[in-house]
Amino acid sequence: MAADVSRWPSRPLISVIMPSYNIDPKWMSQAIDSVRKQIYPNWELCISDDASTITGIRPLLEHYAALDTRIHVTFRSENGHISVNSNTALDLASGNYIALMDADDLLSEDALFWVGREIAIHPEVDLIFSDEDKIGEDGKRFDPYFKPAWNPALMLSQNAFCHFGVYRRSLVEEVGRFRKGYEGAQDYDLVLRCAAKTTSDCIRHIPRVLYHWRALPSSTAAETSIKSYAWDAGRRAIADYLEQTGIRARVEPALGVFYQVDYEAPRPPPLVSLVVPTTLAGATPAKCILSALSKSTYENFELLILAHANHIRAAEKNPEFAQILTDGRVRIIEYAKTPFNFSAVSNLGARSARGDRLCFLNDDVEVITEDWLERLVARVSLDGVSAAGAMLYYPADRIQHAGVILGLGGVADHAFKHRRRGYHGPFGRGGLEQDYSCVTAACVLIRRKAFDDVGGFDESLPVAFNDVDLCIKLRRSGGRIIWTPTVEMYHHESLTFGHHDAPERRAQFQHDVRLMRERWNDVLDSDPCYNPNLGIMPGSVFSLAWPPRLPDPMQVVTGLAGTSISRTSQLTLHNS
Repeated sequence: MAADVSRWPSRPLISVIMPSYNIDPKWMSQAIDSVRKQIYPNWELCISDDASTITGIRPLLEHYAALDTRIHVTFRSENGHISVNSNTALDLASGNYIALMDADDLLSEDALFWVGREIAIHPEVDLIFSDEDKIGEDGKRFDPYFKPAWNPALMLSQNAFCHFGVYRRSLVEEVGRFRKGYEGAQDYDLVLRCAAKTTSDCIRHIPRVLYHWRALPSSTAAETSIKSYAWDAGRRAIADYLEQTGIRARVEPALGVFYQVDYEAPRPPPLVSLVVPTTLAGATPAKCILSALSKSTYENFELLILAHANHIRAAEKNPEFAQILTDGRVRIIEYAKTPFNFSAVSNLGARSARGDRLCFLNDDVEVITEDWLERLVARVSLDGVSAAGAMLYYPADRIQHAGVILGLGGVADHAFKHRRRGYHGPFGRGGLEQDYSCVTAACVLIRRKAFDDVGGFDESLPVAFNDVDLCIKLRRSGGRIIWTPTVEMYHHESLTFGHHDAPERRAQFQHDVRLMRERWNDVLDSDPCYNPNLGIMPGSVFSLAWPPRLPDPMQVVTGLAGTSISRTSQLTLHNS
């Protein structure tokens, strides 16, 4: 690593900002020592003590300042709390980048090496963050958080940036530094304000555990609910961000310690076209289509039933379908081509639709959340959002769909599949609104222009993975895809058309797998909404990958000096 540093085009000075107040000298010594042990040498440590009353802190800090000229210390005469104290520490900094560190936490010895390396390779970067874990009083590390790359919707649900957070100093100055009144969530407030002034291309994630958060009985790391004032400060930080960006919404609690942003639907409501391919056979399609017509509170939608002529003639004798056909919002679109091709039928529905919002809805999906369309429309009306998807359950109240992870099982599969309804997942990921690279077409609402711009569904994928292919195209065109757990549906999966991997379709399914791998191989193996330290083999979702999917550090540093391990939120065919 030291040899690699010598090959960098630049070696940026990184100022580590460490506000302190009444920290046990034992933990503070370990924190400072973890900075002094950094492999990367071009750093400075800026410590501001906020008028601590614990004996031994001042001589300890004076000792370190005399020991290492890279350590700068100041002592405040009166307590100003964390935001004011952080600004005082910032006054000591002279680097172009600042890194935030608590005075009782630890950095991995290679933390600044990886950060400095990414800055050297990507000098345009404004914000950098890494994975993190916790460390107990006994020195044992636990509870690692392997994060996605920059994820705007998740960032409004929790501070997924957090540790190890690195900021371009000029950007911090531009947004007004740390704000008094946001104590407990001052870094959350700072990163949201900085993010509003930059672009996702300039926010990079390093998928390595570079920060060890000290879990003490009184710390937020040990128990988030201890500091309720911090939660409220975070709520106000999110509300300020929404107001700053011109988004009308309110911030509510989620899963006890996190956040849910409820967006206002646009007024007047745009016309939504529900596109429902169906066989019209059996009780399930009638039940599900009636649920969309009778339970939906949205004021302005049409429902397009796409069925084969033979199915329509047979259904005319069914009194339940006769009732559906009397609804003025319903139109029947016939298709003649067989065998069934979901992509072709859905594209036909899109061409026949009158709305500028398209909602592709399986005929075996039953409405639970009555204002589901308001919620999905509100999200797809956000700038830069192309599509939004819902939480789907099997009838037995097991999760069927909570977002799709690329690469899982070979091509893609659903996150948290078969978990019980109400399962939150690691760090709340199973129950928090977030960006995904893909959501299922069983229930997805798409901005019509975005759908048309990427050419709609690929008709060479008749049943399997057409939604994955479409979502990849939407993401590569620059659009975001939001999954929200606030919209809930039952999915009586494949009761009408059958499973795409059923024996009679196995050859087609294997063809589709090969086609997706040929077309999107690099993308499928580098989903920015999923961490590369986590597995993609069946049964390994959100568990550690084995064998590891990341290159060994030795492979990186002994290879080309320009090889980057960091990630942005973009889907690219060739990752840097």
